Amino acid sequence: MQGGESTVTTEKRALWPSEAAVSDVVGRLIEFWGFKRNMGRIWSVLYLSPEPLSAEDLRECLGLSSGAVSMTLNELARWGVVRKVWVQGERKDFFAAEIQLWKMISRVFNERERAEIVSAIEAFEEALVSLESHRRSTDAATRARAELQYERIRQLLELARLGKKLLDTLLATAKLDAEPLVRFLLRQAPSSDA
Repeated sequence: MQGGESTVTTEKRALWPSEAAVSDVVGRLIEFWGFKRNMGRIWSVLYLSPEPLSAEDLRECLGLSSGAVSMTLNELARWGVVRKVWVQGERKDFFAAEIQLWKMISRVFNERERAEIVSAIEAFEEALVSLESHRRSTDAATRARAELQYERIRQLLELARLGKKLLDTLLATAKLDAEPLVRFLLRQAPSSDA
């Protein structure tokens, strides 16, 4: 809190319809990307909140169990998209969402998607090496099968390497504040109403 002032209210917090709608949509999107739905729901409630919220606030407004809120907050903190904040005069923990969307997304890409691409590159390279003995076979059918597989795996490897380069380039922009660029590009996008 700026200036040491606490703006946290102690009354029961109910979600506005806009918060409930966004929470549900973000929850579904997050689930689609392989995370737990409640991670998206809790993050979005914190993101839309003008002040930090306690685990109890989140439990009440989302109708979740204390254990589910606690586990989800720990996971969100591990991903760096939620952080504990100190509220003057309060003994319980309060939480706030990461509000720099690009920073948050790039962190997830770096830790998850990049690791998958690197793993795929390594597996494709190993597969190509394992085909070498078959490519030198005296049996024509074995050689033909090995050559076909070699060419197709090589194409997959090239695609994975391209994906890694694109992701590395994308992540390099995260070291800068890319949000002004994103806002500019969104303003320049043609309207779907036209």
